[in-house]
Amino acid sequence: MRVIAVGRAGRAAPEAILFQRYAARIRPAFGLLELADGVGSAAEIKRREGEAILAALAAGEFLIALDGGGMAPDSVALAAHLGRWTVEHKKLAFVIGGAEGLSAGVLARAGVALSLGPLTWPHLLARVLLAEQIYRAQMILAGHPYHRAGRPD
Repeated sequence: MRVIAVGRAGRAAPEAILFQRYAARIRPAFGLLELADGVGSAAEIKRREGEAILAALAAGEFLIALDGGGMAPDSVALAAHLGRWTVEHKKLAFVIGGAEGLSAGVLARAGVALSLGPLTWPHLLARVLLAEQIYRAQMILAGHPYHRAGRPD
């Protein structure tokens, strides 16, 4: 299971450190492949980044595109989806595009589009949010008390 993300954080960036904090808890390993930002006009950037993303995908990887227009499940529903995806597809690749978003080609290749909600998140924080939610989903599936549904009495 891995993330393919446009943009490079740098190892010492606070967002990278926080991403690694959650990624280290995920089993099997939750990798990160960072791709260079595209250059040119907005359309050219989107095209180039899309080509790089598609080229980075391995054969048989199930692509989950992070996109504002995707489904926005709560944590329990995401856990159910993650459980199903890992059984049905084995190799999962979550993709986070650059500032211009994902190309039509990447969205067409995706098995599903997933949204982190209606708010706009910086791309480096989206990685952190995704890693934490994947970890949370695994804890929900394992019956671990990390996830607390509802408010305490």
